[in-house]
Amino acid sequence: MKNLIIPKNHSGVSKTLRLPENIVDAIQSISDEKNLSFNRVVIEFLKFGLDNYDDPDNSDKVG
Repeated sequence: MKNLIIPKNHSGVSKTLRLPENIVDAIQSISDEKNLSFNRVVIEFLKFGLDNYDDPDNSDKVG
């Protein structure tokens, strides 16, 4: 499994998400521990998930 690396800067588009409270609490704990913004941690978890996503319905996909 790859390691999650959280860089410090980014630019982007504003979106609104509804997240379960336990996920918000876990992300907030990580952001506090690493002295990073909540948003930065969410972005890196999303990028990590996308980079490691394996779609079982599209197993013939190369790349």
